[in-house]
Amino acid sequence: MSSEAINELMQCFPTPDGMLSLKDSRRHDNSQLGRGLSAGLLHAGERLIHGPLSVSLSRLKLGKLKVVRRQLLQRYEHQPFVSCLAGLYGCQWRRYQRAKAQPGECCCSRLECGSFALLIVTFILTLIFLYFWSEAQNDYNDFDWFNFGNLGFWFPWSVVLLVVAAALFTYIALLLVLAVCLLSEGQRLYLHWSHKIGILVTLTFSISATAVLSDLWSKEWTTLLLSFQVTAPFLHVGGVSLMTLLSWPIALHFFRMNKRVRQVALLSLFLAVLFALYLVPLGMYSPCIKEEGTLGPAPTLIGHRGAPMLAPENTQMSFEKAVEAGGEGLETDVTISYDGVPFLMHDSTLRRTTNVHEVFPNRTDTLASMFTWAELEMLSAGSWFLQRDPFGTASSLDEGERVRVQNQTVPTLKEFLNLAAQHEKMVIFDLRRPPQGHPYRDAWIARTLEVIHNESSINSSQVLWLPADQRGLVQEMDPELQQTSGDHSSIEELQEEHIVRLNLHYSYMSQEQIRKYASVNISTNLYVISQPWLYSLAWCAGVHSVTTNALHVLKKLQRPLFLMTPDEYSLVWILTDIISAFLITAIFIFHWWRERGLPFWSGSRQVNENGPYSKFRTELSDVWSISSISVRGEAQSSPITPNLPTITEEPPV
Repeated sequence: MSSEAINELMQCFPTPDGMLSLKDSRRHDNSQLGRGLSAGLLHAGERLIHGPLSVSLSRLKLGKLKVVRRQLLQRYEHQPFVSCLAGLYGCQWRRYQRAKAQPGECCCSRLECGSFALLIVTFILTLIFLYFWSEAQNDYNDFDWFNFGNLGFWFPWSVVLLVVAAALFTYIALLLVLAVCLLSEGQRLYLHWSHKIGILVTLTFSISATAVLSDLWSKEWTTLLLSFQVTAPFLHVGGVSLMTLLSWPIALHFFRMNKRVRQVALLSLFLAVLFALYLVPLGMYSPCIKEEGTLGPAPTLIGHRGAPMLAPENTQMSFEKAVEAGGEGLETDVTISYDGVPFLMHDSTLRRTTNVHEVFPNRTDTLASMFTWAELEMLSAGSWFLQRDPFGTASSLDEGERVRVQNQTVPTLKEFLNLAAQHEKMVIFDLRRPPQGHPYRDAWIARTLEVIHNESSINSSQVLWLPADQRGLVQEMDPELQQTSGDHSSIEELQEEHIVRLNLHYSYMSQEQIRKYASVNISTNLYVISQPWLYSLAWCAGVHSVTTNALHVLKKLQRPLFLMTPDEYSLVWILTDIISAFLITAIFIFHWWRERGLPFWSGSRQVNENGPYSKFRTELSDVWSISSISVRGEAQSSPITPNLPTITEEPPV
């Protein structure tokens, strides 16, 4: 190519000596500079085409200019996104504050590598705690009342803990997403000091909260394991999808590393986690994965202290609400007053569910059984429900129901049994033995049976007799009572005591054990199940009945939330793994291809751009300029390598 052709290209850039300074470029915004550079290259091509050098230009191949134009536009238009990422992650809003990771370099310094590793660890621990606590919702009410007993005042600690955990997890997850996006863009990581403090605070919270709850509430880890029987298929799909997304930055840095040891370590770790996720379903068990047509009937519902989400627990209104909601049974707790009247009260004192602090301010910690019935009749058993709103449902009550709640009193066992008899509901109750010095300390069983037989209208066959004391004597006195045990005993021991039903905590849920007991006509009742996913699991496991706080919610379930045949589950599992493996392979091939020079087509012939690229930086973006272009000449011409202008950066003023 002649010198005139080179001059034509040089004239497209008005800067002296073919150099565009950063100082001048700062006068224009991002898009204007990109359009100006690309338009200059295109304009140069047009002038050469229509000028006297059109023959020489045919050897230059305008495809080169179009590729450069596209690259320039992409670099300048892409820069605001990178600026936003770096600004949010490390407060590096200006271009000169950050740097790209050069091929072969590590993505960050040792300190930042440590910060990034700590971020990943914090993300994992926070995710575990958030999942653990969200799955423990079934027992939030117990947790709040436990704190009430220790602190002396009511506060929804469970919900506050969930909100805090969710907020901290969201914060850590966003930081991790920003870091991954920066790595995907080839940027060096720099985490701002304020975020480092935030990560340490979140990590401390997650570890402390998990340790405390594990110590006080170790049974909740059983709940966590049970939840995997429902959520594992969805967690598997989510985990595989996440690893598929992470393959992009991992492949990018894998092919840019110049040390084989680092490459092997990175790829080995990634593949180990990936294949572990692929094979997790092999060890998964869920009673809700069963052949079509093998699902049994839904467990019958027993109202735990009535319907405590709709009315104050252990009140006539609560039991009536349970009947209206469709409960097949009613559960309660019985204590005997000082003068021999069995009444309904769960706690050992009256402090939580009555206004004893107003009527008897000096006896708030006195045992409930040490009050006479005349004193108990003076108490309100409903006002606390409106004041504390333990389930957040008090707002759903209309004005008439609120008045009715205020007027609730402590009910007697006789009133409870007559209500159950009227609606033909079975009953089950815990019986608290009076303390030393109580007149009915040794006659508590006899007094309770007297109410069942002589003072109420209930049939003995409707009563699930739970107290283990003097069971043989009770069986002789009334064989029609359904003997119920709260012990996880052997079949032989249960049959010796004529047990026909087990009343167990839901953490003992086992499909194998339930089937074994059912084979000898011993049914199983689990308590307390209020979450739909836990009820679905009990349904699939073949449980006969459950005690619940949420009758009105569980009664609406027409089928388990999660139910699959083995073939359907295998199909979902295999398809997920195959699609993920295909996408990850394609991503690695793409990065391998890109890092070794991109071929592009010009006309009908393929031209490989093998010339080295020189990298320069501006405040707005990274721009790449061609330092050499190989042009195929005609048979009689020799290739010419023009020198295109480059862009330099002046130090910031």
